[in-house]
Amino acid sequence: MTERHHSFPPLPHLTDEERIARARAVYERLKTRHSCRSFADTPVPRAVIEQAIRAAGTAPNGANHQPWHFAAVSSAEKKRAIREAAEAEERRFYGADGDTPKASDEWLDALTPIGTDANKPFLETAPWLIVCFAQRKGGIEEDGTTQNYYVNESVGIACGLLIATLHEAGLATLTHTPSPMGFLREICERPEWEKPLMIVVAGHPAPDATVPEHALRKKPLSRIASWL
Repeated sequence: MTERHHSFPPLPHLTDEERIARARAVYERLKTRHSCRSFADTPVPRAVIEQAIRAAGTAPNGANHQPWHFAAVSSAEKKRAIREAAEAEERRFYGADGDTPKASDEWLDALTPIGTDANKPFLETAPWLIVCFAQRKGGIEEDGTTQNYYVNESVGIACGLLIATLHEAGLATLTHTPSPMGFLREICERPEWEKPLMIVVAGHPAPDATVPEHALRKKPLSRIASWL
């Protein structure tokens, strides 16, 4: 059976100068986004998170299977469980309990300018933890058996849209990726064919939140793009 097609949705009629101005305006807003590791416990309405997840759900994806699920966690009990499990993995990563660190010396040296360690209080303080799952199977009907395609690529793009939308809504964000992350599937009560990909922490920055000077260094356009 031939799939029915619809007309491509109209795009705004803009001059080249207007397109450049719009692209520049988005860049100017997004360049103010920085990872935040110190959050206030100020509440954020669920409706903000709902709209951000809706925006994430518009991402391009393999075969339109939309292989993602976003578990939005605000329960104090669930957040505490996530923090405890994540910090246990982080202590192993950093060797905080006196054991040999899982991370190499080179990796730990790379993290030193950021100032991270095994303590993750933001996982309890921030009002929302959005746990992003990649669905290896399920299809658009989420039947648990249909094969999904380009899963990590699709979910990665969706997470980018999620973070950009949260920033546009005036919220601070942080991507947190403890390893391994299997505990998130159990805490969030997700099926075995879903793989946790990251936690997006969202909320208002604490009054004393800072950005490491190292994080302000961005590669220039000449190093991140080539024109062929």
